[in-house]
Amino acid sequence: MSDFIRIDLETLITQVAGLLQSIGVPSSIARVEAEIMTESDLMGVPSHGIHMLPALVTGIQSGKATANPHIRILKEQKAACVIDGDNGPGRFVSLHAMNISVERAKEFGIGACLATNMTHWGRAFAYVCRAAQAGTVGICTTNAIPNTLSGNSTKPLLGNNPLGIGIPRPGGNPVVLDIAMSQAAHGKIATYAREEKEVPLGWGLDSEGRSTTDPNKILRSHRLLPFGGHKGAGLAIMMELLTGAFAGSKLSHEILQIERGALNPGTTKLFLALEVSAFSSLEALGTKIEQYALWLRETDPDIQITLPGDRSWQARLENLKNGIPIHVHMINELKKIGLTFS
Repeated sequence: MSDFIRIDLETLITQVAGLLQSIGVPSSIARVEAEIMTESDLMGVPSHGIHMLPALVTGIQSGKATANPHIRILKEQKAACVIDGDNGPGRFVSLHAMNISVERAKEFGIGACLATNMTHWGRAFAYVCRAAQAGTVGICTTNAIPNTLSGNSTKPLLGNNPLGIGIPRPGGNPVVLDIAMSQAAHGKIATYAREEKEVPLGWGLDSEGRSTTDPNKILRSHRLLPFGGHKGAGLAIMMELLTGAFAGSKLSHEILQIERGALNPGTTKLFLALEVSAFSSLEALGTKIEQYALWLRETDPDIQITLPGDRSWQARLENLKNGIPIHVHMINELKKIGLTFS
C-alpha cells in the first residue's frame, strides 16, 4: 500500500478554499491562499504546501491572523511603498504586494513594496514566478522566527530568511531560484520527519550539538545549520535588515515571542520588480538564457545541468497528469480540521 494518496489539483484547491471560507475568510482571499498553498504540493515541495493549512486555520480562529485584512499604504513614493498587511493571510498579502511592485515597475522601470505585519507566505517561488510571468524580474525576501545557528552559537539566532529570484524566459517557464539561508528549510526537515526518512548530515544539530540524520532531533533542538557557514549566516542577517529592520517592524526574535509555530505572524517581506524593457528586451534576455543553458549542457555533457526551478516545473507536469501526492499522515491531519477526501 502506498504512503501517498493522489488528489486532483482543482479538488484540493476547492477543499482548502472552502475550509478557509467556513472560518470567515472572504472567497477572493481564500481562493488565492488555496491556489498558492496547493501549488507548492503540485510542484513537489510539500514542506510549504497544505502542510501549513492547520497553522493558518488555528491562527485565524485564535485571532493571531486576520481573516479579512484591511491592507493600508503606510508610506509611498512613485516607485516604492510600505504597506501594513493587518496580519492577514500571508499568501494573499504577499501576492498583493508583488502585484504593486510589478505595476510600479511597468510605469517606472523598477517597483518596490515593503510589506509589514502578515503571516507565513508559504514559498517565495510563487511571487517571483508571477512577477517573471508578467515580464519583470522578481526578487523577494522575508524574515522569520529564529531556527538557524550562527557561527559557534548554541542557540538559534537567525531566521532562515529565504530569498527568491524569478527571471522571465520567453517561450518557456521562468527561471526561478528559491533558497533558504539554512542548509535545508525547516519545513523540508519536517517533511522528512513526517515521512520517517533520515536527513543528510549537515542539515542540523541535536540538542547536544552533534550532527544528526534524525529530523526529529533537529526539529526539537531548533538548531538548523546555515548553508555555506558564515556566508549563509551573513545573508540571513542582511535579509533581516532588509525586512524587519528596514520597515521598523518586528525582528525575528520578536516574532518568536508571538508564535513559535509555522504561522510566523508579524513578519515583514520585501518585494522588488524590474521591468525588463527598461534595461534590455525580453527577446534579448531570452536569447541569452538559451545560450547560457546550451553552454551549460554542452560543456559537461556527462552530467545533467538544470536551471533553477526546472525540477519544480517537471514535478508540476507529472502531478497535473497523475494527481498531487499527499502523504497519508497529512491526509489524516487535514481531516482533523475539516477537509474530506474520498
